[in-house]
Amino acid sequence: MRTPPTTTPTTPPPTVEEVVGVSRPSPEVRRIELRRPERLNAMNDELVRQLHEALADAERDPRCRVVVLTGAGRGFCAGLDLNGYGDPPNAAVDPGRIHRTLGTQRDIAALVQRIRRMPQVVVAQVNGPAAGGGLALVCAADVRIAAAEAIFASSFIRIGVTGCDIGVSWMLPRLVGAGRAHELMLTARRFDAAEALRIGLLADVVPGAELATRVDRTVADLLAAPPLSLALTKQGMWLSLEIPSFDAAVEMENRQQVLTSATADAAEAMASYRGRSAPTYHHR
Repeated sequence: MRTPPTTTPTTPPPTVEEVVGVSRPSPEVRRIELRRPERLNAMNDELVRQLHEALADAERDPRCRVVVLTGAGRGFCAGLDLNGYGDPPNAAVDPGRIHRTLGTQRDIAALVQRIRRMPQVVVAQVNGPAAGGGLALVCAADVRIAAAEAIFASSFIRIGVTGCDIGVSWMLPRLVGAGRAHELMLTARRFDAAEALRIGLLADVVPGAELATRVDRTVADLLAAPPLSLALTKQGMWLSLEIPSFDAAVEMENRQQVLTSATADAAEAMASYRGRSAPTYHHR
């Protein structure tokens, strides 16, 4: 009788903690929640990796038109986890300090680049403190609505680096003006939701208990627009902040209008507007 070959028992891979949760309130909406509430949703390698995956998955979904980004617990995102980040993805074997730090820097900064480039409109539902990288996520969003309890800070300069990090030196001046943005980056002082609303960082501030309802109203307003119109408006409004001349911006707008006006969804929007009825879009 042949002796059966000896097999070595395999150990199942360790379970990776879910630190970014994704839900789908409707086929056209993704809700992405940062889930490290015990650390005010501070960024470590796993949170950043899972957030990249969640954003990329939403971007690939042709039905998804709006992404809501928020945090679990009492914080939105406290920025970099100062207790330890972990290893950047694709790090070389035993990388030197500069290589490791540059890999981490690029990994985090790519989040705001991804948010800006994806065609879906991103709504920041700021439920609590947003500092450092958390402020960068807020700035990268297309619409920003906060609870009255939210607190903001640039923070970067206070941990020994510069106040120019994760795209904030480009985004914040365009949202609130150079003078105010420079003061906030240089001092890293905290400012509350009321000031954030006053200087133009936020679209609205409501009591925390009303935040989800207020964001839902904004999402409904966004979904009332035809799909291509919504996506190209996001693209065009950010491109206009980079285009160096007025005439170039107008020509970009002209082409967007021709493209969108030729869609079947544009005709549906016009009929809905005239007939005061709810539109039904087919992404055509």
